[in-house]
Amino acid sequence: MAVAGLIAAVSLGVASCGDRMPPWKRDVRDASAQGCPRPTSVLQGADFNDQEREIRHLRRLAFRGDFFAQLELGARYASVRETDRNLNDPIEASTWYAMALANAEGYAPINRAVRDGIFGWRPLSRYDDCRAFERSQAYLQLERHLSRMTREEQDQVRDRVIYVLSTQDAAGYRTLARLHDALYGPFGEPADNREARRALGYRDVGDRGRRGGYRSTLNLFPRNDVDAYLYNYLAVQTGDVGAYVLLRDFERSADYRRNYGTFVEAKARRWVPPFEFYPNTAPRSGVPHSDESRARGDAHEFALQRMQELPFVHVGRALRYLGITETVALRPADLSMRQVETLEAMLGHPMEGRLSYLERVRAIQMAAMNGSSEAQLVLAVMYAEGIGVPADYARSFHWFSEADRQGSPEAKFAMSTYFALGVSGVADQDKAQAVVYRLESALSGFRPSVARIQAILAQVSRSQGQ
Repeated sequence: MAVAGLIAAVSLGVASCGDRMPPWKRDVRDASAQGCPRPTSVLQGADFNDQEREIRHLRRLAFRGDFFAQLELGARYASVRETDRNLNDPIEASTWYAMALANAEGYAPINRAVRDGIFGWRPLSRYDDCRAFERSQAYLQLERHLSRMTREEQDQVRDRVIYVLSTQDAAGYRTLARLHDALYGPFGEPADNREARRALGYRDVGDRGRRGGYRSTLNLFPRNDVDAYLYNYLAVQTGDVGAYVLLRDFERSADYRRNYGTFVEAKARRWVPPFEFYPNTAPRSGVPHSDESRARGDAHEFALQRMQELPFVHVGRALRYLGITETVALRPADLSMRQVETLEAMLGHPMEGRLSYLERVRAIQMAAMNGSSEAQLVLAVMYAEGIGVPADYARSFHWFSEADRQGSPEAKFAMSTYFALGVSGVADQDKAQAVVYRLESALSGFRPSVARIQAILAQVSRSQGQ
């Protein structure tokens, strides 16, 4: 109780968590009395502006891994309260219920446990009890939403969860690994976790026979040793020592898992997250968002400062492609305050009327995501050079590939260079493929390619003459 009391005093002011009955036995109609209270700083206000401010505040906390903020966002987008009806978005609600279930803050024991008759081990802390109750309700809500969705909508939920966790570096990748590892519960919790076993269809702690369970929820992250290995490997690539130990434990847990090593290493070097930034098209509630996804470190700040090296005309072309301007702005001064505020509204940024470096990056990213081959090419170069975004050759190769699919001769030239040199495992060296891309680039009229091929042909002619 001392630990729970400390947490209550410092953070939330924890109220009564109800009796000792197991979470799934409690009366769900009295959830407000049984569950852990929400932070008082985000209790819903009376008008839309209050609601919007609270949603933005909750999202910032949720992206940083706050368990209760994630639960609260799930409830808001599920419109549990009548006053949240305008926020209703099942995909977004499911995303945050899933994030809460995958969050170790919701199931890691705070206090020691004692054996409690037929219910197995009971935590001594009431705070553990109410968290368990919250998780049992989150499982119920998630199953309710997912069971009503199409396969495509469920894929959107999964992609959003993968994206958010991928922005949390090693910790997020380790969570993704557990989500795909059959040795853990459905959301990466210990396999003997009560809520996990209930979701799997077991009625009590000692029950060995499953009775259905939450089918849609269990199918959200299919168990897959290759993906479990992949995310463990990505965690190691962040330089996290603990991730290295976990990867070795994963390899030793089954003999056949070691055989995935070479394949997974190649796959990891080509892996890119599902989104450039959290999709600004959702939720459809009128409360935009997009830029809460990553904590800004030194690498990001340094890359942003380098945006001054990128000719502004590329930003201007992206803004025209997005329909924000009718002509291509050549410098920031060419943009009106209204045009800047239009972009800020699309991104969910505060209306400041001044184009920041981050907003320049977002304009190019948004144009690339919406199909501009020119923006895709520029974004690929930005990732290759670390301008605006930290250098990332996998993403650079991805956007060069996207521009290449649209016939960009410049992208074909860049792809030829990737295959000619081989870049950090992203593109294996393939001289024949490099020549094909170089020829296609020249035939498409890209001058550097034409000049290069003319020089090679001239050299060959001289050799033959001699």
